[in-house]
Amino acid sequence: MEEYAKARKSAQKAYRTALLKGSYPYLQVLDEILSFTKTASEADLGLVEIPLDQIAGTKTAGRTTAFANNFMPLLPEDTEFASKWVSLYHAHLDEGIRDPIKACEFMNRFYVIEGNKRVSVLKYSGAVSIFGQVTRILPAKNDSQEVRIYYEFLDFYKLTSINYLWFSQEGSFPRLLKLVGTKPDHVWTDDEKLDFHSAYIHFTDVFEEKGGRKLSLTPGDAFLIYLEIYGYENLWEKSHSQIRSEMAKVWKDFQLYPKKVPLELSMQPGAEAQKPVISRLIPVVSSPLRIAFLHDKTMETSSWTYGHELGRQHLNQVFGSEIETLCFDNINTEELGLKTIEEAAARGCKVIFTTTPKLLGASIKAAIHYPEIKLLNCSLHTYSGHLRTYYGRLYEAKFLTGALAGILTDSPLVGYLADYPIFGMTANINAFALGVKMTNPEARIHLEWATVKERNPDEVFRAKGISYISGQDLITPQYASRKFGLYDIRDGHMVNVASPIWHWGKFYERIVRDILNGAWKKKEAQTKAIHYWWGISSGMIDVICSKNLPAGSRWLLELIKREIADAGYNPFSASLTAQDGTVKNTAGNCLSAEEIITMDWLLDNVEGTIPSFEELVEEAKPMVILQGIKPPMQ
Repeated sequence: MEEYAKARKSAQKAYRTALLKGSYPYLQVLDEILSFTKTASEADLGLVEIPLDQIAGTKTAGRTTAFANNFMPLLPEDTEFASKWVSLYHAHLDEGIRDPIKACEFMNRFYVIEGNKRVSVLKYSGAVSIFGQVTRILPAKNDSQEVRIYYEFLDFYKLTSINYLWFSQEGSFPRLLKLVGTKPDHVWTDDEKLDFHSAYIHFTDVFEEKGGRKLSLTPGDAFLIYLEIYGYENLWEKSHSQIRSEMAKVWKDFQLYPKKVPLELSMQPGAEAQKPVISRLIPVVSSPLRIAFLHDKTMETSSWTYGHELGRQHLNQVFGSEIETLCFDNINTEELGLKTIEEAAARGCKVIFTTTPKLLGASIKAAIHYPEIKLLNCSLHTYSGHLRTYYGRLYEAKFLTGALAGILTDSPLVGYLADYPIFGMTANINAFALGVKMTNPEARIHLEWATVKERNPDEVFRAKGISYISGQDLITPQYASRKFGLYDIRDGHMVNVASPIWHWGKFYERIVRDILNGAWKKKEAQTKAIHYWWGISSGMIDVICSKNLPAGSRWLLELIKREIADAGYNPFSASLTAQDGTVKNTAGNCLSAEEIITMDWLLDNVEGTIPSFEELVEEAKPMVILQGIKPPMQ
């Protein structure tokens, strides 16, 4: 009876707390919830191990007021109810409660039909679970996030029979399967279930010990964040102290979830920092700053890598003996990325640029492991508080080449060849279309994709009589072709007109100069995700023109370029209407950086569509999984 009195005291405290918060102080009643909820069907799950912290209430209102909302008893010690509770508590201590309860499951919360006191005694005793005969009540499908998450859970449950973790954000269950390393349709073995349970309990023990239950995210949310950084393999073998140390490094991510650390978007370089006066008067002899570049391909096989290698060579020319650069190419997996960053760190590199979104995961993990190294990843819309990211506003250059195409074409159609349907690509297409529209309002853009299966863009352009085409922006040395930038192809003759260019050297030079001059340190104390998104004004993006371009066209191009560089004009400040007739912007307003980056629609003067994941060639799919504006359905 003393234990009952303690349990009742806990109930009274929970009751008063609920009243003060204006919430219901008794157990939830499923029948009342279902009275205003549309259901689809019921299913008998048989005997299920039910996590006690997921038992939310009772099926009917019969015994509701006998318990506070924490399932502790409210009735006085001199009642028959109290005597039965005490007898059940003795039975639990002597031999354990073995009889299963009866319950309904709705939205992965359980409601007791028979066995309320058993649940109360086990919750009071600190038990983790109880067996029960469970009937699942399915909600009707609708557009609410909660129901969509629940149906993701049902797919997960069919494969794993796991019901003890939950997520607050859509897409988390498929992400978990991917992080654990199982295929989306793989039914888990008993050993896999045991390993996962061990890993999850191992993690949640530390999470709760550190006060994780006080945060707004679920333990499952936190588990997912942790796995994305540290991986799943052999988690159950890690010591508590190791998990505690790793968790401390991502605790800020837990606190902010589902948001991330505030983003500081750097749209152009600030004032250039100078070295301290004393170091200019009395030069200090020091070892050269060692800088590593990690590429996913080689400069001979990839125009993207070639551009970044030109940037590395620019650094060597500008800084000479002040720096030393190392190049690692064909680093095309996260595992290889981590090993290479470890090698670069061992060789004394203090700055590391990973030049592809494919290495973002490895970069984040390495940045946490090597906080003394300045790590930057080249990607768009992948902000992280653990490292800085960078990209360029190529759409500004595309707008300029579009304006040229509109001036020069005598055809009603202008061609545009895009590669990957990823963040930033749609902005490039639409900016080009806006440039054409500004100088030739009647012309339309015919869009083709180089990464769509069983499609030959050159044949399509030829069949439609298109002569001016915006092609690839960079040259791959091994596969040299004149089909880059804006070109004119008629009667079998090709003339290059103008081309957007990435001058990565300008960006790398400025970042390295800030590091050498000590300006980087001023930002290190900030708890922000810093993303550099520079454009024409920085010199990082530009347009080069053929010497055969008419003088008037060249003059107009330079005029518009100066306006963009001086922030006097933004292509996306015009009136914008999508293909479906939706007005996306009115003249005089300007789309935000986020709206431009995540643009997933095409302008009304564009013919073509954004391809689905299934339409893409296999080589394109890994990039689209990472950066796609239309990510694949998991």
